[in-house]
This record gives sequence, structure tokens and C-alpha cells, in this order.
Amino acid sequence: MSNQSVQTVSTSNDKFKVVLAVVAAIAGVIGFFYLKGQNKPALVAGGALLAGLVFAVLLLWSSTSGREFLNFAKESVRETKKVVWPSHKEARMITLIVFAFVVVMAIFLWGTDKLLEFLLYDLILGWKQ
Repeated sequence: MSNQSVQTVSTSNDKFKVVLAVVAAIAGVIGFFYLKGQNKPALVAGGALLAGLVFAVLLLWSSTSGREFLNFAKESVRETKKVVWPSHKEARMITLIVFAFVVVMAIFLWGTDKLLEFLLYDLILGWKQ
């Protein structure tokens, strides 16, 4: 039994639908800002944005590559819900540890720089600054 995945080749019709969906989404955003600039009610401007986005999603859903992208987006949201986020106390402690490490490294690098400066300029080359 073979576990090879079959990948379909998108047709030019699918590519056209994806391009048209992007254009529809951009048109919705442009329509929103245009209507908002014309002092139209926020409901009308929001409706233009929503209509453009809904039309874009419907166009994407009708294409193979768009459907694959929307399924990927759904799976991504599902995976982010599985993440165990640190508590406020844990995040604060991790941040303090990082800051302490940065301070220690800064002091170490400054000390190393000054030691090399002393060795090179004062002892080896004899240049007094």
C-alpha cells in the first residue's frame, strides 16, 4: 500500500478565481475607506467591507487552491488553541531572567573589551591613551 500524496494541478480558472478574490477583498477595503471619507453611516461602510470580504471568501471556496488555503487557516486556528500559554507570573519571571542574562552578558562583554584594550594598547603596543 502506497502512502504517496496526490497533488492536483490548479487550472487557469482556479488562478483567475484567486486573483478575483484578492481584487474583491481589496475593493471591499477601498470601498470602506471611500464611503467612510464621504461621511456615510458606519453601517454602510462596514457593509461594503463585509460584502467584499464575503465575496472574496466565496470565490476562494469555489477554487481548489483557495479551499486548501481556507482549510489550512482553519487547522492553524485549531492548533493555536492547543498552545499552553504561560501564566502572568511565569511570563514575568522569564522576562526577568532574560533581562538579568542580558545585563550579565553586557558586563562580561564590556569587561572583555576593556581587558583586550589594556593588553593590546598598553602592554603590547605601548600606546598610552
